Amino acid sequence: MAALIEMQDVQKRFGKQEVLHKVDLVLEAGSITGLLGPSGSGKTTIVNLIVGSITKTAGTISVLGQAAPPQSARKDMGFMPQSEALYNDLTANENLRFFGALYGMNRKQMDSAIPKALSQVHLSDEGKKVVSSFSGGMKRRLSLAIALIHEPRLLVLDEPTVGLDPKHRVELWKSFYALAGNGAGLLITTHVMDEALGCDQLVMIHDGRVIAQGTPPELIALADTSSLEEAFLRFEEQADKSAGGGEQDA
Repeated sequence: MAALIEMQDVQKRFGKQEVLHKVDLVLEAGSITGLLGPSGSGKTTIVNLIVGSITKTAGTISVLGQAAPPQSARKDMGFMPQSEALYNDLTANENLRFFGALYGMNRKQMDSAIPKALSQVHLSDEGKKVVSSFSGGMKRRLSLAIALIHEPRLLVLDEPTVGLDPKHRVELWKSFYALAGNGAGLLITTHVMDEALGCDQLVMIHDGRVIAQGTPPELIALADTSSLEEAFLRFEEQADKSAGGGEQDA
């Protein structure tokens, strides 16, 4: 089966500033791949390239079998951005209906999908409430419900649990595991180590470069450390030493 996402030697520049350097990434169906790195490392740039909101400078990107931006494949993709794209003067249900229509869903499909999506994010009792009355955490959960409503084969989630309390973080990750178990592929950006440990594959990002890839246990073993956080710091240190050694790329 073809990968849902494939990136090879992807570079991105804004003017003269290179923000991504020769990034490789593969996401298979039925798995969760985590992009792990601090703020400013390039995670959101990778996400924006995949969903087509920006274009690459060099390299190749395939999403659901199409070259990015994947115009006709977007109905098979759910995207949760870091900043909520919600209509605050509408109810949760109305927001879901609006975005469901954009995904090509009809009224009958939305009538069954909306309660299911709200249940998945623990907002079943909030559908008739205006979004302006929601807390930040509730808005994050509604954004996830919008990404889930059309049951996409691919989910791209940028820091999906930011602002959530521990209980809702745990519940959302249970939903992620269930989605992957049903065959969906999930790409999740995070800087939270316990979330990273729950991923099937990790891509560690530092200063726009991939510094390590593998399963969490593989990366801990490769770095010869006792924790994933120590492993990241070890790979980060190695990358900084290589960069400081005068290595030049054409």
